[in-house]
Amino acid sequence: MSGRILVVGGAGYIGSHTVKHLGRSGFTPTTLDNLCTGFRDAVVAGDFLHADLLDREALQRVFSRNSYDAVVHFAAHAYVGESVTDPRKYYNNNVVGTLNLLHAMLDAGVKNLVFSSTCATYGEPTVIPISEEAAQHPINPYGQTKLVMEHAMRDYASAYGLNTVSLRYFNAAGADPEGVLRERHDPETHLIPLVLEEAARVLRGGDPHATKLKLFGTDYPTRDGSCIRDYIHVQDLASAHVAALKALLAGTCAGFEAFNLSTEKGVSVLELIEGARKITGADFRYTEFPRRAGDPPELVGSAAKARTVLGWTPEWSSLETILETAWRSFPR
Repeated sequence: MSGRILVVGGAGYIGSHTVKHLGRSGFTPTTLDNLCTGFRDAVVAGDFLHADLLDREALQRVFSRNSYDAVVHFAAHAYVGESVTDPRKYYNNNVVGTLNLLHAMLDAGVKNLVFSSTCATYGEPTVIPISEEAAQHPINPYGQTKLVMEHAMRDYASAYGLNTVSLRYFNAAGADPEGVLRERHDPETHLIPLVLEEAARVLRGGDPHATKLKLFGTDYPTRDGSCIRDYIHVQDLASAHVAALKALLAGTCAGFEAFNLSTEKGVSVLELIEGARKITGADFRYTEFPRRAGDPPELVGSAAKARTVLGWTPEWSSLETILETAWRSFPR
């Protein structure tokens, strides 16, 4: 299958891996990104357009000058803590920007969309593993903005024939197995890069006792007292977007459909730290802190629907593979 695909936010972490995968899967990707958090050198396939979703005239020009079969939408602010302290920034960018994109798509007659959503729309789950039918009660503005857009996409499907596949990721992790792309956030808040940075610091001769690595909560009702999360390799996320595009273009998915992207297996923070010690060979330490408000003890998703409908299963998401690929590309 082939087609011209506009990838919005394709210069970011998951977006850039997906753009690369699209190019190798027979699609013709064009990346649109304002580069506020993305990197131009991360776009390794297709064309690049520098534009912002809040610039409606620029969006209109993009769609009037080019023909696309579908859009993949990654562009969003995604720091949970920042969303609490500055919700205006999140509602403006994530909601208003996405509405601008939807309106430009509809005006141009483009009615196939893959949307980057999140397990944060579920909030604090009552049942593990979490299925797509679980209640959605976000506990932070970031998750709320994603849920608002899911509601809009459902309504636009009914009213305007917009076909959307919403992919609710669990914890994205790992890096390009070929070492071309990696995780680059500023500031970095994801656990695995923070763990690897501490390992790299110790290997450079840093004092293990002067650690900056923080472990929040060791008294959770889990097997070792630390939080449990479902880590999914970015390569598997990229393949899921291709599978979703194929389903949309083939008519397998129509209207609004949501899918969890998960491994269905939880890894604790302490298990991750021990795995990183083995991969890196560094005897690094951490400092214990009390639990953070709003951190559920366990977040693990069910991916049964994605397996059945999209034919997708994760192939790269063992903890060892995630850590190996992340460490191989980590600057040190």
